[in-house]
Amino acid sequence: MGNIQRFEDLEIWQKARALNQNLFRLISDTQLQKDFKLREQINGAAGSIMDNIAEGFERDGNKEFAQFLSIAKGSCGEVRSQLYRCYDREYIDQDQFNELKNQCSSLSRQINALMKYLKSSDRRGSKFD
Repeated sequence: MGNIQRFEDLEIWQKARALNQNLFRLISDTQLQKDFKLREQINGAAGSIMDNIAEGFERDGNKEFAQFLSIAKGSCGEVRSQLYRCYDREYIDQDQFNELKNQCSSLSRQINALMKYLKSSDRRGSKFD
């Protein structure tokens, strides 16, 4: 993975963090803050994306990292689904919905690309060096 030394160096982790920041603003600035269950679900799922990227990276093995990326990708889909609920309950407008959904979709594609790379790589990970 080149000169990536820490999970914080990964573009997908940085984008997952940005998504979390945007969702926190959404929670803080809309009526979503009063919808406890949905608020906690979307907050937890968004956190799961960046946390699983970090945990998988720290495992130092490509196979484990790919597994954690798969979980992160699933959480990305969960956030996207929850965004539909936010939109349907009129917590966000069409533009906010599209922006956040596109952010999730883009992140999901990037996570998938890294998973494919890890699975096709001959390198097993730094713990095997």
